[in-house]
Amino acid sequence: MRILNNLLLLVTLMATVASSEAAVIGTKGNLYPIAEKDASVELEERMAAVDWTQVVSEKKMQTQAEQYRPAGMQKLPSARVNKTFLVDMTYTLENDIPDGKGGVLYPKGFSFNPLDYMAYPFTIVVIDATSKDQVAWFKKSPYYKGLNVKLLLSDGSAMEFSKKEGRTEGYADGLIVRRFKLKAVPSVLKQNKNMMQITEVVARGSKN
Repeated sequence: MRILNNLLLLVTLMATVASSEAAVIGTKGNLYPIAEKDASVELEERMAAVDWTQVVSEKKMQTQAEQYRPAGMQKLPSARVNKTFLVDMTYTLENDIPDGKGGVLYPKGFSFNPLDYMAYPFTIVVIDATSKDQVAWFKKSPYYKGLNVKLLLSDGSAMEFSKKEGRTEGYADGLIVRRFKLKAVPSVLKQNKNMMQITEVVARGSKN
């Protein structure tokens, strides 16, 4: 924030120096030394005080964040037909779960469905943020302002989308795509008893 304030001040000073005009109107009255610093001198001093290495570093970090994509991202095709199907969330342990006392709480191979024991209160919407049709569909949908809606991106930058649309987004990485058996986007995911209901929606006009 300190660096940003310095930069804003520098821009203001530069604009002031560039837009000021001097006019010679002669000499009237007594002359006194100027107590304030010359604007150009103050500008040079303030520019010298800025840690430009840190400014460049922060810009580089911002660029990297905007270009970040989780490993295993899979670009999904656009939905061509409206379709709904159910996904069984039963999971089989690949390793033993220790009980903390030297024993095993749940052994490898144990299967369970988390939705048998809990209710998932959120609706998940997955879209491709690089598709204008899908973004337009989401903004017009009832999910856009839904407080219980989690938006995940199958492609595109979450940071750029968040800055443009005012939402904090995440990614539908390879694990999520496989676990929920996603085949196309937009997809709307919500609990249906002890299953997850997946609804693929056609974003009209989509060509990708």
